[in-house]
Amino acid sequence: MRQRRLRAADLSAHGATQAEVARTLGASRQAALVWHRRWQAGGAHALHGAGRAGRRPRLSAAQLDQALLAGARTHGDDTGLWTLARVAQVTGRVAGVSHHPGHVWRLLRRLDWAPQRPARRATERTHEQTARWTAEGWP
Repeated sequence: MRQRRLRAADLSAHGATQAEVARTLGASRQAALVWHRRWQAGGAHALHGAGRAGRRPRLSAAQLDQALLAGARTHGDDTGLWTLARVAQVTGRVAGVSHHPGHVWRLLRRLDWAPQRPARRATERTHEQTARWTAEGWP
């Protein structure tokens, strides 16, 4: 996008109108006008950080990370495991931001969280019994 804005500045410098810039770059006339005004006010340097793609997130990464690191049990879950639906509920309760459970995985990826499943083990299992069984009774 930065290259596109710089190309718009180059076209404007060579005398192209905003309509021509918009048509050449496949942008709206409003965008070409904004780019042109920024270029006039501050030169090509003013276009380097101009704009951002999409809306700013309503829930910051720090807010979500803090809520998740507290643990699922802290937020009233019996199992202590996070599911997408539970994370969506917590974001709604903690930050007032509601997300569809199907979108929550994008938020988790932004934090470098990976899906994990707990190991299935019997609650009665002990290390000593397992070691004895593998040493003596292994079929």
